[in-house]
Amino acid sequence: MIDFGLVANGVAIGLAVAAPIGPVNLIVIRRTLRYGQLNGFLSGAGAATGDAIFAAIAAFGLTAAIEIVVRFETALQIVGGLFLVALGIRTWIAQPHFDETAEENLSAAMAAVFATTFVLTITNPATMLGFLAIFGGVAGLADAGEDYEHAATVVLAVLCGSALWWAGLSGFVSLFRQKMNDRLLALVNRVSGCLIAIFGGVVLARVAISFLL
Repeated sequence: MIDFGLVANGVAIGLAVAAPIGPVNLIVIRRTLRYGQLNGFLSGAGAATGDAIFAAIAAFGLTAAIEIVVRFETALQIVGGLFLVALGIRTWIAQPHFDETAEENLSAAMAAVFATTFVLTITNPATMLGFLAIFGGVAGLADAGEDYEHAATVVLAVLCGSALWWAGLSGFVSLFRQKMNDRLLALVNRVSGCLIAIFGGVVLARVAISFLL
C-alpha cells in the first residue's frame, strides 16, 4: 500500500532541493530560451537524476558510498568549481544565433545537455549531506533504510518532485521564447555565463579558505 504522506514528503524534498537559484536553474533558463522547452527540461533532468542518486544513498543508508563522498568532498568541490568556471567562460564567449523554429533534437546533443547538469549535481557533496540531514530530521524518513520499499518510494518521490520543478520552470520560460532575438540571447548568455562562473569561483574560494583555516 502506498504511503501518500511519504510520497508527499519526498516530492516536497525534491522541489525544495531543485528550486533554489543556482547554476542549473540558469542553464535550464538559457537553454529553454534558445532551444525550447524539451531541451530545457532535459537540462534539469540531469540534475534530477543526480538528486535521486544522492537521495538513494541517504534513504538506503549506503554507508560505504557516504564515506567515499565525505572522504573526497574537497576533490569533488574543486572539480565542480572548475567545471562551473569553465562552463561560465564558455557560455560568456559563445556567439549564439536564435532561430525560433530550431529545436535541438540530436541524441548526442541531448545526452550532452543531460550530462552537464548531472555532473554539476553529482560533484556537489553538499547535496548529499543535505539529504542526510533532511532524512534524519523529517518524520517518516529517518528509518527509510530499514525497508527497501519504503526507501524506494522516497527516492522516486524525490525524483518526481525535482523533475516537476524543471518541467514547470522550462514550461514557464518557454512562454517568453517567441520574444527572443540574437541580441537578447547574447545578453542572456553574458549574464548567465558571468553568474555561473561566479558560482564556481565561490566554491573554489570556500575550498581555499578551508585549507587556510
